Amino acid sequence: MKSLLNKLTDRVSTKKGMWVTLAVWLIVTMLLAVFAPNAKDYEVSTVNFLPDDAKSMIAQEKLDEYFPANEGTPAVLVFQSNEGEIETPKLVEVLDSIRAADVPGVEELIPLSTLPPQAQASFFSEDKETAALPLTFAPGLETAELRDSKEQIEAIVEEESNLQLYMTGPAGIAVDSLDLFSRADLVLLFSTIGIILVLLIVIYRSPLLALIPLIAAAFVYEVSIQLLGILGKAGLTLSNQTISIGSILLFAAVTDYSLFVFSRFREELKHDEDKFEAMKAAMRETGVPVFFSGGTVLAAMLVLFFAKSGDYQNFAPTFATIMAVVMLASITFTPALFTLFGRKSFWPRIPRVGDEAAKKNSFWSRVGRFVVKKPGLSVTAIILLLLVSAGNMVNLQYEYDTIKSFPEDMPSRQGYEILGEKFAKGDLAPTTVLFEGEEALSPDQQENLRNALADQPLVSSVQINDVTDDGNVINYSLTFEENPYEIETIDTLEKIIADHDEILEEGNVTGELYFAGETAKKVEERTLNNRDVIVIVLLETILIFLMLIVLTKSVKMPIYMMGTILVSFLAALGLGIFLTDLFFDIGTISPRVPLYAFVFLVALGIDYNIILVSRFQEERRKHSVKEATKRAVASTGGVISSAGIILAATFAVLMTQPIQLLFVFGFIVAVGIILDTFLIRGVLLPGFIVLLEKDKKAEAERG
Repeated sequence: MKSLLNKLTDRVSTKKGMWVTLAVWLIVTMLLAVFAPNAKDYEVSTVNFLPDDAKSMIAQEKLDEYFPANEGTPAVLVFQSNEGEIETPKLVEVLDSIRAADVPGVEELIPLSTLPPQAQASFFSEDKETAALPLTFAPGLETAELRDSKEQIEAIVEEESNLQLYMTGPAGIAVDSLDLFSRADLVLLFSTIGIILVLLIVIYRSPLLALIPLIAAAFVYEVSIQLLGILGKAGLTLSNQTISIGSILLFAAVTDYSLFVFSRFREELKHDEDKFEAMKAAMRETGVPVFFSGGTVLAAMLVLFFAKSGDYQNFAPTFATIMAVVMLASITFTPALFTLFGRKSFWPRIPRVGDEAAKKNSFWSRVGRFVVKKPGLSVTAIILLLLVSAGNMVNLQYEYDTIKSFPEDMPSRQGYEILGEKFAKGDLAPTTVLFEGEEALSPDQQENLRNALADQPLVSSVQINDVTDDGNVINYSLTFEENPYEIETIDTLEKIIADHDEILEEGNVTGELYFAGETAKKVEERTLNNRDVIVIVLLETILIFLMLIVLTKSVKMPIYMMGTILVSFLAALGLGIFLTDLFFDIGTISPRVPLYAFVFLVALGIDYNIILVSRFQEERRKHSVKEATKRAVASTGGVISSAGIILAATFAVLMTQPIQLLFVFGFIVAVGIILDTFLIRGVLLPGFIVLLEKDKKAEAERG
């Protein structure tokens, strides 16, 4: 592998190879931009978390089979009065106006005027200040069409009454999500570019040095987006959330690897006058570590194929495609760009032959000397700090109500929360219990089973919704006393599902029970998420560990590298949870955040360990363990700390996103990268190397 990479980078580093490389990238990018479809054309707002063979999904299929219902997109119109009770005749008038306007896509709206008073009352809150009416849009409507219809309904309500209207439910959430992400994508892209540009200029004070990584990132972005467009056209589901995180990954990785290349290039320019020879020498030492760094990220993303949940699986092909392009660019396009500009890349601080390679009084030189002098103290102090941070994981609490991840002022969330305040909590999302038997149940048996379900803990009420003509299948609606997304409710339903045989026996019936609805899905999502966390953490750890053995040609060194990164991840998660609660009043997080953070922190954090250890092994050919460690820390400290700050800031850009999941994920990853950059790579790993690596070979050779 090393000889193959060296041949490639040697060719790229020649004058002819440089121009050929740049020309090929330019032509390929232009061809893809002109002829390939754009990934944005195939984006979807959501991806099913559960696989088709999940029990709740099977239950929903059976429900649709036995009791066919309108297959359109449901919504709930929440009417709120700020002037006392809502007058039923006035609300009827508004609904009739909506119906008369023939709003495109509206397929079904409750005919409130034809219902008896008792039925009408069920749509009003106890104080009569809120009313909730279900509405169904025609199937197949695009989200943009739903938005147009929603705006028309809002205009009618505003004209006909003083009521405040909120549209929630799947249709309302879809419309609001479209509006949020249409703005968020641009904010994310320009914020990412802006923060990278500003930090590069501030840190390196060179305009070209700031622009070259962004030029490389722009080409990689265009190629990646068009390739994803081809995959999208072929049937790959492209989630806008996945694309957002992928964009951050792309800019962060390209910038990181560009800094590693330019740092060694600058060093070699102090030894060689010829820029082509300097780049050749730089890539011979940097090419393999940079390529392996990208390979660890790529491997981490490919491991996600082993997940069973849709969200994690959706990451795998998208991120793997992005990282494959990034890896190729890091050993071809990026070095060619730096070679093109040569010493001018570093203006006004142009490196000259004979300049000092690493300043002896630099911050990282002093850190290296301290760690080498007092490795025990350094390791102990950092480990204690990490363990204290990781200890806060005992306060980790999950939020299963997805809509609470959206902004508080989002209309569909406001409508949803009004429903929770004004109506019974369990009414937000009742659970459907489907009984399927081989023989028809008598009315007494149906009632017995209903009573058996109603006797379960935390159950508020159970009603018979429908019965098939042959009487073999009964559709029950089960409502809990608490919010259907609360952990207590999820735990209760999980136990009910586990005890379904006892429930059937208590009801004195023979058959099968199937559970569908939001709470039933959350039960399985939690189980599946726990399974995926264990599988992905184990597989990713083992795979990266094996890759590190190949790279370092050692077994001990990968143990230090992986061990420090895993402890760092736990510390980042614990510290991140504490800080998000302290500064942003976010006390609960999505259950997907820990695995999201693990995949990125381990994959990206190990990059810095690879760069440090590769330089240590290079220095070890000529020097003792202590001297090699000191030199490795001093020579890589500046570029790694710069790359870490930029990488952390890049992921922190996710905090501009309107989704709490992305906000918390971006913050925790940023915290973890800072820990990796300054504590793990700068102190802990060098400390372990000094304590555990010995000079036996050098002593044997001297002897």
